Amino acid sequence: MNMSENNELDPIRKKLKEVLVENLSLGDIKPEAIENDEPLFGGGLNLDSLDAVELVVLVQRNFDVEISDMDVGKTAFQSINTLAKFIHDNPNA
Repeated sequence: MNMSENNELDPIRKKLKEVLVENLSLGDIKPEAIENDEPLFGGGLNLDSLDAVELVVLVQRNFDVEISDMDVGKTAFQSINTLAKFIHDNPNA
């Protein structure tokens, strides 16, 4: 990832973190405490399969990006970085 692309992803990362904290049961976690490379599932934020379904809806609603293939979703949902890159690379998918 080059520096220009990294800067373009910053606002997406910020909004993703805010959306996660506002809409998923993450306890007292603050958006700024979520690391960009922290695993979203199976550690890190420890999201589960119900959170995955809700995350698909949240991404569609907040970023107008659809994730209709589970294989794509597994790749995109690895971390904030991978999800931000997917959103950036698939505008109005």
